[in-house]
Amino acid sequence: MDFSYSDEQRMLKDMVDRLVAEQYDFETREAARASSLGYSTQMWQQFAELGLLGVPLSEGAGGFDGGGAELMVVAEGFGRGLVVEPYLSSVVLCGHLIDALADDTHKAELAEGIISGGTRYALACHEPDGGYDPHWIAATARAEGDGYVLDGAKAVVAHGNSADRLIVIARSHGEIDSRDGLSAFIVEADADGVTRRGYPTIDGHGAADITLDNVRVGAEALLGEVGHAAAALDSALERGVVYLCAEATGAIDRACELTLEYLKERKQFGVPIGSFQALQHRMVNMRIALEKVRSLTFWAACSLDSTGDGRGQRIAAAKAMVGRAGREVAEEAIQLFGGMGMMDESAIAHYAKRIIMIDHWLGDHRWHMAAFRQALIRTDAALPNAA
Repeated sequence: MDFSYSDEQRMLKDMVDRLVAEQYDFETREAARASSLGYSTQMWQQFAELGLLGVPLSEGAGGFDGGGAELMVVAEGFGRGLVVEPYLSSVVLCGHLIDALADDTHKAELAEGIISGGTRYALACHEPDGGYDPHWIAATARAEGDGYVLDGAKAVVAHGNSADRLIVIARSHGEIDSRDGLSAFIVEADADGVTRRGYPTIDGHGAADITLDNVRVGAEALLGEVGHAAAALDSALERGVVYLCAEATGAIDRACELTLEYLKERKQFGVPIGSFQALQHRMVNMRIALEKVRSLTFWAACSLDSTGDGRGQRIAAAKAMVGRAGREVAEEAIQLFGGMGMMDESAIAHYAKRIIMIDHWLGDHRWHMAAFRQALIRTDAALPNAA
């Protein structure tokens, strides 16, 4: 497998890296995080003007038909800058659901709001009692008249506190943990019956717990066929996991750079502490962890463009590695910075928080390790008997 970027992908990488380096320093990020929305609308519009909000969407939706490599390029660059804008929730997750489920007549119309930056979406999928299982859906969608009535509760909806619209996953029929019977609906965030309790997460992003109480939507709110949203949801979540892995790669890379810079500047006994062999070994271990994460993430990103049986296995392996290796890097960085690493004014503290929190979005390393094992079991079962 070729892990090198094409000329177009390198151009995209250069643009994202330059944008983050020149216009998204730590002070700018902190100012955006402290705003009422928790991110910068001006920066969001700049992403739109540069075409970044259309990168992973299909040409039929008005996007640039970017694949796994393009998604990784954007996410890794954003990870280096600790970008707090809702790219994952609005573009990657909800954008893909619209792309996969909406008919050709409405797809471009709905996606235009995402690509232009004018409409921000959030995916309301996971529920309080369902843990990381995206198919454990107790929220109901009941047909009534020429529309539907939605009831239920959603937990920790990323950027649900600031979204203009929600894509709600609700159950039309089937058992509570079944893939069968899941439907996706577009709901205005301020619709009657929608209650949002917004809050900041420890890594500087926003989230919300959402309650749906007798929320009435028209037939046009349904994306795709009723009860058949599971495949598109799984595909969107796979893309979300790859995005998070790539974002973690960028954040871990920058955390290693910041730590090395500190070791070269901080002095004890009249010499930089980076000259101590024990600390050099720990720094090397951080870089080894980074390369593990980067390699598996690239493999997973390339898998998004394939339909092979090992796709889910590779994505789960990457997310499990990000969770375990990312925590190692975050903890080592804090240890090497000492007290400075615990201060809110120190950038490394925020990188550590984001790296650790990425482990908990869309399934932690334990969840994905279990998924990886199950994939191996299915693969072994499908092999012909050696005898």
